Amino acid sequence: MGITKFFKTPHQIVTTWFGVGYSKWGPGTMGSLAALPVAFIILELFGRLGLGIATAGIFLIGIYSVQKYIQNIGKEDPSEAVIDEVAGQFIPLIIAPLTIHGWVTAFILFRLFDIWKPWPCNWLDKNVSGGIGVMLDDIAAGAYAALVITGLTQIGVW
Repeated sequence: MGITKFFKTPHQIVTTWFGVGYSKWGPGTMGSLAALPVAFIILELFGRLGLGIATAGIFLIGIYSVQKYIQNIGKEDPSEAVIDEVAGQFIPLIIAPLTIHGWVTAFILFRLFDIWKPWPCNWLDKNVSGGIGVMLDDIAAGAYAALVITGLTQIGVW
């Protein structure tokens, strides 16, 4: 696989999260893992509000970029599109404790909800097409993970 596969268009770079989406070992999981160091840096530099703003920005950029990418390749919801995992993974990290246990829990919960796709994740995945559809089901999965983290925090797990 040559470097030109990763860098043909800006939309391809953004949508695949700089080529991470081309991983042969679970591109969605790799996209979520690749989100962790970026989220950590944002949190360290700009705090939780900064990560929230970055999440909103990635969500909006993702909608546009994924839509353009889909139009270019002619395939709905391609597996190499992982910017949705990045935005979704950021959501529980906004509120997760800054501990290894907090972040591992946020990662596992997001992946669980992203794979399981409980309602409305499954409805969004099946009924909303294009860039917005690709992005929204992961945002919903991230929201579910954040709700569980909030619950764990409320009952004193941390």
